[in-house]
Amino acid sequence: LLLAVDRLSTRLGQIFAWAIVVLTALITWEVFSRYALNTPHDWALNVQIMLYGTLFMMAGAYTLSKNGHVRGDVLYGFFAPRTQAGIDLLLYIVFFLPGIVALTYAGWTYANEALAIREKTFSATPLPLYPFKFIIPFAGGMLLLQGIVEVIRCLICLRTGAWPQRLHDVEELEKVILEQHAGEGAKP
Repeated sequence: LLLAVDRLSTRLGQIFAWAIVVLTALITWEVFSRYALNTPHDWALNVQIMLYGTLFMMAGAYTLSKNGHVRGDVLYGFFAPRTQAGIDLLLYIVFFLPGIVALTYAGWTYANEALAIREKTFSATPLPLYPFKFIIPFAGGMLLLQGIVEVIRCLICLRTGAWPQRLHDVEELEKVILEQHAGEGAKP
């Protein structure tokens, strides 16, 4: 079950990561259009903001599934896994879960209000804004689901003394190069 949710978060993260390619192409085209062709588009900035917001929101569950969120681990890294799990569990229950539940609930209300009035951007070429606002509760729901998985991981670690396995997606190139060099140095 844990790995299935990890797979879902990873797959959605990989799919929504393509928004950066679309965003880069759109910005490149808009800069070329504005400065070379002298034909700027008033809707381009709104689309860029919506694409970036979508990318940012949908990266949350993916990053959580990879244990990649920033934490102040000045001391945390020195603790035993059970102590880490206890700290994480406390923080998930006290801060994360209530915050994500509130985000998802408020986002759902916010998106439905936008849908009810068919909210659009305020520009010469208005774009529908309400579909974008539904990303908020969707991303919140994915974060909530992944957060529940992380709570279960903490409980397993508290019981067994070891963190359960995670899916591996990509490695930082820097880490791969260091491992290759370490392997070459070990050979006679």
